[in-house]
Amino acid sequence: MRLLPCGDHALLLDCESLEEASGWFAALADLDPVLGAQTVLVRGSIPALRATIAAREPKQPAEAEFTSDEVVLAVSYDGPDLAEVASLTGLTEAEVVAAHTGTVWTVGFCGFAPGFAYLSGGNSPPQAGGAPSLRVPRRATPRPDVPAGSVGLAGEFSGVYPRSSPGGWQLIGHTDADLFDVDRDPPALLQPGMRVRFEVIS
Repeated sequence: MRLLPCGDHALLLDCESLEEASGWFAALADLDPVLGAQTVLVRGSIPALRATIAAREPKQPAEAEFTSDEVVLAVSYDGPDLAEVASLTGLTEAEVVAAHTGTVWTVGFCGFAPGFAYLSGGNSPPQAGGAPSLRVPRRATPRPDVPAGSVGLAGEFSGVYPRSSPGGWQLIGHTDADLFDVDRDPPALLQPGMRVRFEVIS
């Protein structure tokens, strides 16, 4: 892990993986950190931050749960890329749906757009009773307008578009869940560390 100054009043922890970043995010929770894919940003006096970080260690995955909350999202698996995802993964469309709903996803971090959460957990190799890998590439050509509520896959992540926007993820379905509401506290439905399950609706 590298410590990189960000201006005069912040440090960026540049980690090797999302798991390591999540461990540091949990270990530094009292500093109001910001979690990224492989980074953690903390704000304050740089000498004091360096001393604090030197005195701590990242929490292990079993200890790094930020919340016990679980959200269930009802999904219609009618996305325009469902057949393409099946072809890329070597699964049938029904098996893609079964793998996606059979995975307990974890909100790794948030970004891209308000309320957009990067969900990890679908990249595990097939195991006895386990879901097959759902790792797929982004689309070669992004769509200029992805509808709000679209459920997608890209790389090792799954995610739900909280509002209409351009996007290059492989779309496998849609949900009516409200991912971001400025009148809600907090506005984003999904927060780092939350568990997310998807269930099928017709």
